[in-house]
Amino acid sequence: MKSIKIFVALLAISISVAKAQFVKAELQVSGLTCSMCSKATEKSLRTLPFIGDIKTDLNRNLFTVTFKNTSPVDFEQMSKKVQGAGFSINQLKAFVDFDKLKVTNNKFNYSGDTFHILNAPAKSLDGEVAITVVNKGFAPAATVKKYSPAMESKSGNGKSYHVVI
Repeated sequence: MKSIKIFVALLAISISVAKAQFVKAELQVSGLTCSMCSKATEKSLRTLPFIGDIKTDLNRNLFTVTFKNTSPVDFEQMSKKVQGAGFSINQLKAFVDFDKLKVTNNKFNYSGDTFHILNAPAKSLDGEVAITVVNKGFAPAATVKKYSPAMESKSGNGKSYHVVI
């Protein structure tokens, strides 16, 4: 009986973590030169279990990715899939539902990863808010350089992301 209670508690925790704090993302990819390039990247991204739908804007090299609310989002996996297709991420803007997240000291945790808000607003964050990841590999070099003095080192067991609003 005790093991059933533990199992139910762990299941409830994992379901609440997986619920969609991240709703969607706009992923700008560098190096795309034709529709075949974007199709290869889209096909690679669609293999990830947390991707629900992808819409492509070839004029801006932009993928609008909608996430499933049943699996936690992993930005590193997205980056690996884009790189595996032969391209790189130029910008990653994610839309976060802050009604489902707790922000403390300009940080929030999601699925074991820590997100540091570098330019946190004075007001509290409510509803869906766009954040832009400024880590190397997710932003142009000039953007990474601009925010590097404010970036903290990796903390905890998960990945550490630096974001701006």
